[in-house]
Amino acid sequence: MQKHMRSKSRKRAMENQNIALDASTSLQIFDLVSGMEGSGYKFDYLRDAYLSKYADPAPDKSLERRNAAIAKWKDTELVNWVTNHRLMETDGGFNLLPRVTFKRFVKHCQRIVAGILGELNDDLVVGGFSGGASTSRRRTESHPAFKYSDKADVTDDARIFVDLLHNVVPLFRTYGTFSDCKVVEGAVLFTVPKKNDIDRCACKEPDINMFLQKGVGARIRRRLLFHGINLNDQSINRNLAREGSISGALATLDLSSASDSISIELVRLLLPPLWFEYLNDIRSRRVIVDGETVVTEMFSSMGNGFTFELESLLFYAICKTVLYFEGIPGRLSVYGDDIICPSRAYDMIVWCLNYFGFKTNEEKSFSTGPFRESCGGHYHLGEDVTPFYLKRPAVWLTDLIRVANQLRRWALCPSYFLPVVVAEPGIYETWCKLRDMVPQDLWGGSDYALDTQLVTYDPPRRRLVRVGRKKDVPETGRYLHWQSVNWNRMTDNNDPSRDVLEASNRCRKRPAPVNWSDVTKLTLFAEEIG
Repeated sequence: MQKHMRSKSRKRAMENQNIALDASTSLQIFDLVSGMEGSGYKFDYLRDAYLSKYADPAPDKSLERRNAAIAKWKDTELVNWVTNHRLMETDGGFNLLPRVTFKRFVKHCQRIVAGILGELNDDLVVGGFSGGASTSRRRTESHPAFKYSDKADVTDDARIFVDLLHNVVPLFRTYGTFSDCKVVEGAVLFTVPKKNDIDRCACKEPDINMFLQKGVGARIRRRLLFHGINLNDQSINRNLAREGSISGALATLDLSSASDSISIELVRLLLPPLWFEYLNDIRSRRVIVDGETVVTEMFSSMGNGFTFELESLLFYAICKTVLYFEGIPGRLSVYGDDIICPSRAYDMIVWCLNYFGFKTNEEKSFSTGPFRESCGGHYHLGEDVTPFYLKRPAVWLTDLIRVANQLRRWALCPSYFLPVVVAEPGIYETWCKLRDMVPQDLWGGSDYALDTQLVTYDPPRRRLVRVGRKKDVPETGRYLHWQSVNWNRMTDNNDPSRDVLEASNRCRKRPAPVNWSDVTKLTLFAEEIG
């Protein structure tokens, strides 16, 4: 009996481990897709893109990427300085059309922005928190519930809104939320992996600033939706990009370092004065870069709670104004710096955005030819050629499953309702090599987005389930977070009703439910039909 119990305990312990891949297997996965045989545009595009976002985790490479990112951030700040001075001094050097002066162009932008934003109300101060780190909270204690305690950072300019927040939400005063604030200089810059030669810069904001910024972001998002711009749905831009790749009537435009290129004077120029003053007070005017305090020329950066919505609003207003004065009809859609516009207006929109300090990413912008790209969707003559990426070394079994599922989706999903696809032999052979590295009891999945079960046309048996240590969070904080989410009517991935688990690579095997409706919808390789 004891022997049986020990055996059962060992088996459970083994199931609680996510299998680590050996170095040879990891290298094989690295090379398999990039060396896959095949021809045609879709194949060539995948081979070029597969490792384009790979970030070598070696310490020396990580340091190189970080230094490159910070250097680029500082260069962008120099451009912002030039933009700020140009916008302050513009008196007639803006020639969109002979009859359109800079003043007239700006006035039309202002009308659009003011119409979307509406009135500035006191309840705008009610925001929320994300699950990211702040200047006072490390990632390990960054759940929103922790941020409603009395430990909260704030900039001196934003501190004046704490009393207003307590008046608007008496519950915060009752529980002492934000009652003991620490005044800090501003945000703290950090970097995250982007690709092998450079990282991406972002900022950790002070807690109360972030809370207030999220309220602004939620308001702009709702107002944009009311005016036909849906920042909750990327598929709109993807569908328009596909349409543009067929008809050529629509162009896709992407900007380089867009978040870091929103200059102070542009926001002052286009926003109503009261809106500008409020946003200017709750943003971080200074950023700590490796211990050095920098007074920024940019208005807000990635990490600020309203940057994404604000840049969407500004780009929409500028592009809409170009279409108005150029007299060009057609569809305009904006999702951050992913812009869809009539191809006829592309050159003029690029010129105007450049005048306001934004640089077009020419490698990802398309107005002619059969290719379009927007919001992660890549299309060539209407065909979905969206690649998948290996962003880091494959270390765990879940990494292997993810690559295999992505390859299968890339090969078969664009065929949509065709039950069987005849693919080039190289695709199926490569997928089989990946499949054979996965334990057979984990075959039979039907969801390409998962990395815990391999998608195959087999009866499902087992699946991996991630496990983690449950974390205790303040009940008061969870309640206040729930209240804030309901106030803003925002979708929040950190729903306080959910269990709070520490991130973990550990998994355990569990029986896999059978969903035959999903299984019967799977597209098969021709070789899988016996």
